[in-house]
Formats: sequence, structure tokens, C-alpha cells
Amino acid sequence: MTAAATGLTGAGTLERDALAVLQPGFAGTEAPDWVLRRLDEGLASVALFGRNVESPAQLARLTAQLRADHPGLLIAVDEEGGDVTRIEVGQGSSVPGNYALGTVDDTALTRDVAASLGRALAACGIDLDWAPSVDVNSNPDNPVIGVRSFGSDPELVARHSAAYVEGLQSAGVAASAKHFPGHGDTAVDSHHALPRIDVGLDTLRSRDLLPFRAAVAAGAKAVMSAHIISPALDPDRPATLSGRILTGLLREELGFEGLIITDGMDMDAIAATYGTEHGTALAIAAGADAICVGGGPFDEGTVLRLRDAIVAAVREGELPEERLADAAARVRALADWTQRARAARPGAPEQEGSASGDPVGLVAARRALRVTGTAEALTGPAYVAVLGGAANIAVGTRTPWGVGPELARLLPGTESDTYTEDTYAPGAVLGASAGRPLVIAVRDVHRHPWTARALDQLTAERPGTTVVEMGLDVAPPRGALHIATHGAARVCAQAAAEVIAGRR
Repeated sequence: MTAAATGLTGAGTLERDALAVLQPGFAGTEAPDWVLRRLDEGLASVALFGRNVESPAQLARLTAQLRADHPGLLIAVDEEGGDVTRIEVGQGSSVPGNYALGTVDDTALTRDVAASLGRALAACGIDLDWAPSVDVNSNPDNPVIGVRSFGSDPELVARHSAAYVEGLQSAGVAASAKHFPGHGDTAVDSHHALPRIDVGLDTLRSRDLLPFRAAVAAGAKAVMSAHIISPALDPDRPATLSGRILTGLLREELGFEGLIITDGMDMDAIAATYGTEHGTALAIAAGADAICVGGGPFDEGTVLRLRDAIVAAVREGELPEERLADAAARVRALADWTQRARAARPGAPEQEGSASGDPVGLVAARRALRVTGTAEALTGPAYVAVLGGAANIAVGTRTPWGVGPELARLLPGTESDTYTEDTYAPGAVLGASAGRPLVIAVRDVHRHPWTARALDQLTAERPGTTVVEMGLDVAPPRGALHIATHGAARVCAQAAAEVIAGRR
């Protein structure tokens, strides 16, 4: 079939459409010249990561620079709040993540927190958020979802997914429910390998798909696919590359009409099995509209290789030209919606206060605390031992966690050190904390046997120890005082520090 027969205009249109479906990242805190050139040639979206952010003011300048000659540009970010933050990458998020919100189980609060985050994003010039994660965390050993999920109860996850979508989009920022059809029952991180979920279709429908149905019903503008194999849905292709899943299930059965975005195509689940270029063409053919790339960071050469791979797939008959045109049109339609939303957006503070006058994120973090045991409030400097290694790739390495800095603000002189499995020794912690109250911050004790052993050793020697669990609270409480924060956001640490210091 010729371009004339299809009503399309040939190579120029193909190349523009191929650029339009890409959402690439880049390095630096200013827009590179190559990005600005490709915007003139049809690039319709860019993605921002923590490496692009120094401060809200700098981020606003960057987005303004990107839009100076292209006001309809779609600017995306992977900002979940909680542990996964990009706009507050250097200090930690001012809103708690999904697990804390699910623990409180107040959908009005979830809606308010999401709206607050949406206003902060909008103030920085961002209009598409790759959030919320609506995965049901049915496997507590999941290495990549965990506190990014609202919980393990599908009904709870569904109602908070809908509330989050409504809140975020009330600020004019498009929500992207992820990771379709559900990444919660995996024991493998798709950044590193291709996970497989071996459960029946009935389980998938009653558990994993329920929150996506709720998010679609709430009007989510986008859905992000997962790089997972689910044999009950498609035994041959991962969801991102599966027409059965993206077109048959998401489009036709769930009735989703918005933008389908892939998870990062540079993740090993795709890159190491299909290759990023070939995987990109397969994803669009399967029904994806936008290709998330850039965790690398990506450069101009990579973007051009992806563009050329898409064009070649069309010319070789692997990717129908009409499918590419439809995908590009859906990207532009969402960009139009966000542009109208920006124009209609009233001036508003980045984060409205609650009835108490405190930021809603802090209020939510306080309500999410679960405290076991009793201890006298600390009145002088403490020693904080953070037991834990590197976070998963989704969280990244730049965002700090633990309660040390927040406790030091309330109890000046408080010191903090981080110990990994390789550097931990009980004598080192006991020696450093001698003469001071000991506070231990941990994350997902149930997944890290060395952390559990360390807690047993330290609390036996120092029975008055306070333990702050900042991940999933699956392991039995340890310590004279045990505080479960249900996330490691900065506000979660602040709420825990207030309890430790007797301020709340």
C-alpha cells in the first residue's frame, strides 16, 4: 500500500511520526542543542529525570526553555512521591508514597496529596507524570514495587488508584497508571531481567486488573505497560510487546482510549532480550503509543537510531503505517489536553496546607505512622544507624533516606552513619552510639536476613533502642519503640523524628 493510497505524505511524515512517539531523556540541567533541533523535526515529548533537577526554580527554567518555541511540548517525569522522587531527588519527597497512603486508607487524603503533587509539578512546567503505580503488591518479596504500591488488597489499591488519578489530574497534570497488567506479583526487577507471573486468568482479573479498571474509569490520561511475561494473557510476548495485552485487553476489553506508554525500553527485560530498537518497533505494532527511553541517559545518536528503526519497520512491513500515525496522533492529542490545562490553570501554591496549617504531605505521613511499644521521648542528641544497601534502580542512589537529618533538626548534635552488609559490625555501631540513645533505621527487614540479624544483636545489647522501619512492615517489631513509617520519604522521616523527640 502506498503513502498516497493511505492518505499519508511519505518519508517526512514517517520520520516526524517516528520522533513524535519517543519520550527521550537527556543529560544536564539545560536543554541540549540536539533536543531543540529534534523538536523542530517532530519530537513531541521529552522525559526528565533526577539528573536534570537542581531546584524547582532551575526546573521551571528548563521546561520554559524547552517550550520557548514549542508550547505544545509534552514534558514527562517519573515522580511518584515517596521513595521515587525526581523533583526533590536531592533531599527526599515532601509527600509520602503510595504504601503510606494505603495504610491510612482515606481516599480524600490520597486525592489531596496527589493534587498537591500535581500543583508542584505544574509549577515546574511538567504536565505528564508516570504515576501512580497501581500494582497490587501481592508478593511481599517484590524487589522493585514494595512501598510504591498502595498495598496487597486489590479493592484498596483500586479505590486509591482512582483517587490519585483524580487528584493529580485536577491540577492539570496527566496521570499514567502503571505497570500494566500488574507488576506486583514478581520476584524479579524488570530493570535487570524479564519477570514472569504464573497465575491464572481469574486471579489476574480479580487481583491485578482491578486497579487498572478503576484508574481507567477515573479518567487516567495514560497507562504505562510492564515488561513482564504473563502466560495466561500471552505466553509468547511480554506485555509491552503484546498485541493481545495492549490492544486486546487494555484497548478493547477495558475500553481505554488514552495514551499507552511503555516502561523504559532501555531496561534489560527488553533491551537484553529483544534489543531496544527492535523492541520499540514491536511495542508500537502491539499498540503502544509512546516509547519511554532515557534512563541511560540517552543521547542524540540513540534517538536517531530509534527513529530510523521505527521508519525501517514501517517500510519493511513489520509496523503498519496507520498504527504509527495513530500512535503519533494520540501523543499530540494528550499534548493538546495538557496545553489547554496549562492555559486554564489558576495560580495556586505548590502545596496547600491542611486544616492544621501543616502541609498535606506531612499530615499524611503523620497519619501513616504505626507505633509499637513505649519509650521516653529523647531530649538530647542520639546516634542513628541506617542499616541498608543501595536502593533499587527505580528509587535511584541520589535520594537520601533514614531519620538522621530530621532528628538532628529536633535534637541538635544527633549523628548518623550508614552500614551495608559488608561494612556492618555490631561493635562499630555500639561503639559509635556509646553514651547516646541508639536509633536504627531499616527498610524491608523481611527481605534482608543480615538486617534482621543485626537488629537482634543490637537490641539485645541495647534494649532501649528505637527501630524505624521505612519499608514494608512485614517483619515482627523489634526495639523498645518500633515505628513503621510505610515509606522512606523525607516527610515520613520527619513524622518519625517528631515521635522520637516527643514533639507529637
